[in-house]
Amino acid sequence: MVKGRESKPHIGIFGRRNNGKSSLINALAGQDIAIVSDVAGTTTDPVRKSIEIPGIGPAILIDTAGIDDTGELGVKRVSRSLSVLKHVDLAILLITHNVFGDFEEKLIKEFNKHDLPFVVIHNKSDEVTLDESLAHNITSRYATKVWPFSALKPDNLDQTISLLQRAMPETAWRSSSLLGDLLRYGDLVVLITPIDNEAPEGRLILPQVQAIRDIIDNDCIAVVVKEKEVDALMKTLHPRPALVVTDSQVFTRADASVPSDIPLTSFSIMLARHKGDFESYLRGTPKIGSLKDGDRILMLESCTHHVACDDIGRVKIPRWMSNHTGKRLEFDVVAGLGELPRPIEEYALVVQCGGCMITRRQLKNRLKQAIDAGVPVTNYGMAIAWLHGIYHRAVAPFTKHETNPEIYL
Repeated sequence: MVKGRESKPHIGIFGRRNNGKSSLINALAGQDIAIVSDVAGTTTDPVRKSIEIPGIGPAILIDTAGIDDTGELGVKRVSRSLSVLKHVDLAILLITHNVFGDFEEKLIKEFNKHDLPFVVIHNKSDEVTLDESLAHNITSRYATKVWPFSALKPDNLDQTISLLQRAMPETAWRSSSLLGDLLRYGDLVVLITPIDNEAPEGRLILPQVQAIRDIIDNDCIAVVVKEKEVDALMKTLHPRPALVVTDSQVFTRADASVPSDIPLTSFSIMLARHKGDFESYLRGTPKIGSLKDGDRILMLESCTHHVACDDIGRVKIPRWMSNHTGKRLEFDVVAGLGELPRPIEEYALVVQCGGCMITRRQLKNRLKQAIDAGVPVTNYGMAIAWLHGIYHRAVAPFTKHETNPEIYL
């Protein structure tokens, strides 16, 4: 199953100034979508371009500033370019005229630090042919192929795209099923989808759409219902559902309406298992019970959106958590993939949204600094389930077959 538009694979293009990074983007896209100039340093901040790559599908190319930029402003540009490494699935290191030195070696160290696959492309090969001894040296040192290319005369464009296909981790563009391992052919799945002031006008939210598509892809039946109609539906529905997936905000109502012998979870927990660090979430969620007065909680949203008066991450969860614990808690909210307002060590808990708008790599890298620092992490849906006393039921569909159940309790 090829990933949808919410989680396109990201490819970062890095190299010295005037090495033709923007020209490479135009060549791969087959159109002039990036500004090209002979003036070194034309690209100042990372610029994202959406393209379609044969064999991969929709992808994001990120054009970055030159890694050899100078001066106080240049240092800031390089820093912004390096910050992109946390968000890309594949890196392209662009070199020209057989120049490979300290800048490139330091950049490869950063690639390895982030466990990021990369390829080296020797651009402008129509001007200066790739030196075979240099290519052999780079390949032997870094176990990556050096590929000759000319963005202005892309005679081997198809082969270059094939190179990117082979280098791209399959997990970046091919997604495992959301619910397939829980379902059998013909199973019926009920999706509880409230239509309230946070629901988008005239459409469903992305996780709900993803769940419907995944159920259909697994040759099963999806029944979509609002929370007010669940009681009546359960009295007449046949066959009985193999699974019920609810919006986390109506967990309590769903728990009361869905018979206890029918597995119940939420869209957010479904996504947490699918693309987050699920075991870390399972370990971190119970830490809600040990929060103390003055503890600071970090709420991580993965997208920017209109903030409703009763926003789930900014209003409801903080209110529920404060009431449940009886403690005076402080909350910081970070939208998108922005920088944190304070060191991660100052937080007692991190609460991550479902992450439907970002890639698995972006989400895991976002949580990594908290996990490395020993800060507990949880997910919107898992936190809500804990706060409403139905945590074990909500995670059971994904944990009942695990061999190490003690980490989930």
